[in-house]
Amino acid sequence: MYLNPTESDRLTTYLAASLAREATRRGLLLSLPEAVAVIADTVHWAARSGASYEECTQAGACALTQDQVLPGVAALLEEVRVEPLFDEGTRLVVIRWPLGRPSTGPGELSFGDQPLPSREAARRRMTVVNTSPRVVRVSSHYPFHLVNRKLSFDRPATRGWRLDLAAGAFVRWAPGQSRTVDLVPADRIEKGIS
Repeated sequence: MYLNPTESDRLTTYLAASLAREATRRGLLLSLPEAVAVIADTVHWAARSGASYEECTQAGACALTQDQVLPGVAALLEEVRVEPLFDEGTRLVVIRWPLGRPSTGPGELSFGDQPLPSREAARRRMTVVNTSPRVVRVSSHYPFHLVNRKLSFDRPATRGWRLDLAAGAFVRWAPGQSRTVDLVPADRIEKGIS
C-alpha cells in the first residue's frame, strides 16, 4: 500500500495518540509529544466526522487537561498546529495554549508582589561598523565583545553585554555598513566566560 506524506503523517499521529491514550488508561501522565499527539488526533477525528473549523479547534482545546500531563508540559505546550482533512480540503487549525496558559513555566522565577526591574535601566546603545568585505551576522545571546573582529566599536565597553534581541534572532551588517544597536546585560553564564 502506498501512503502519500500526508497519509503517513496522519498514521504516525494516530499511532502516537493511541500509545498516549493507553498510557492514560494505565494512570500515567503524558509527556509533551504524547499530549501533542492526542490533541492533533482529536482534531483529525473531529474534522473526519464532519465538524466545522471552529468545532475542530474547540475539540482540540478540550482534548486534555493539565491534570493529565507531566508537570511543566502545560507551560511548554504553547501551540499545536494540525492540518486535518475537511469536506472542502485540508485547512490549518492552530490551537493556542491547549492546556491553558500557565502562570509560570519551567525555570521561571516568581517575584511575588515585587515589581520587576526595568529593562530600560540597563541598556547601552552602540554604533558598530562592518570593516569586512563580507556580510557579518551576530546572534542574540552571543557575548558582544567576542563578535567578529571586523566589526569596529568600543569592545571593552561591551564586555558582559549582548544584543537586545529575542532568542534566535540576529543582526546583519553588510560590507561597510554602520548600524546602531541596543545592548543589554548578558546572563550570568555569558558573564562567566567574559
